[in-house]
Amino acid sequence: MVSHYPENVGILAIEMYFPKRVSISSTTYSPPSAVPSHLRGLEGRALKIGPANTFGVWLGHACATQPPSCPLTFGNNTFPLTAQYVEQIHMEKFDRVSEGKYTAGLGQTKMAFVDDREDIHSICMTSVSKLLEKYNIAHTDIGRLEVGTETIIDKSKSVKSTLMQLFAAHGNTEIEGVDTTNACYGGTNAFLNAVNWIESSSWDGRYAMVVAGDFAIYAQGSARPTSGAGAVAMLLGKDAPIVVERGLRGTHMEHAWDFYKPDLSSEYPTVDGRLSNICYLRAFDNCYNRYMKRLAAKEDIEFPSLDNIDHFVFHSPYTKLVQKSFGRASFNDFKNNPEDPRWVGLEHFRDISPEDALTNRDLEKAFLSNVKAAHAKKVEPTLFASRQIGNMYTASVWACLASLISEVPSEDLVREASAFSVLFT
Repeated sequence: MVSHYPENVGILAIEMYFPKRVSISSTTYSPPSAVPSHLRGLEGRALKIGPANTFGVWLGHACATQPPSCPLTFGNNTFPLTAQYVEQIHMEKFDRVSEGKYTAGLGQTKMAFVDDREDIHSICMTSVSKLLEKYNIAHTDIGRLEVGTETIIDKSKSVKSTLMQLFAAHGNTEIEGVDTTNACYGGTNAFLNAVNWIESSSWDGRYAMVVAGDFAIYAQGSARPTSGAGAVAMLLGKDAPIVVERGLRGTHMEHAWDFYKPDLSSEYPTVDGRLSNICYLRAFDNCYNRYMKRLAAKEDIEFPSLDNIDHFVFHSPYTKLVQKSFGRASFNDFKNNPEDPRWVGLEHFRDISPEDALTNRDLEKAFLSNVKAAHAKKVEPTLFASRQIGNMYTASVWACLASLISEVPSEDLVREASAFSVLFT
């Protein structure tokens, strides 16, 4: 039992599963010659492409054995693409919808899928085993394993219990944690459970692992092009380069029937697309405002805004919804500080009701236009995987984090890291 709570708890490594492999050329990443102490660990980051269909990022430095050297660059265009997919332009033709409905309308280019040789257990096992193997993590060094998924193939036996095969073979059966199921939020809750364990009196000094994975599958109809498949495994510990900020977390939870799975004989959900979008935007509004209120108190900022956030990482059912949500950040900044000169010409939106604001198209267009440049810098780098793979439910937000790390050049992330902020939703 450790005698004190650790500092800088967060993510040390990320491993992502996607259907099929793609070979890509490799180059060398040379870390900066001198890295400040508060950025230690960032110089060890690298992308790794495994022998199978996985993608990994080493972020930390705290392992007893250092990660193996990696020949792949940590920068632009190194994220591998899924090779088992349906082109969205072909889906448009098959569904006999207008050209651009799924590509321009949803912001998607491909939709990944798995074959009958894979299930939720196998893709999670692949992610976990590859992370441990690539970065020389001893199986006995894992003390908590949390799984977030809504892809259920057994109503009693957890995915976590299946993953225990990997650890029992090395004599480790003392691993806390279990599955969390709550639609797409299960992966985030699993992550928070793991962080809370490391920061608690129950922590025994070992690492935590979090696995989030799903097959997003819809019945034929308007929701089907938002399908996808993927899993992400993460290693958590102290002294991490990606740190969970204490005291700033904002949460929103409500009872709604926008997305649910009442038919246990079917893998298809029942979806109210319009209501689902409204719930998403309302949840973002509440979480964003709660986060900003706490940020204002902690950092003594009178009117914090999206300008105080370097990058936004969203859960991405489809990328167009992410774009709309980022516009909501601008609208909330407007509501919180309407006298700011930047809002000249938008004053007529001041008295709109919260509910009407969720569906007002003129408001949406106005504030999307207001953040167009900011979206390109703060959000677009996070959407590479989501646009190519599709929805991954619980894994989606973490795949967007992996995309951010991959798509932003190393030198930029290192330069920004001392004040690097990421907002999850």
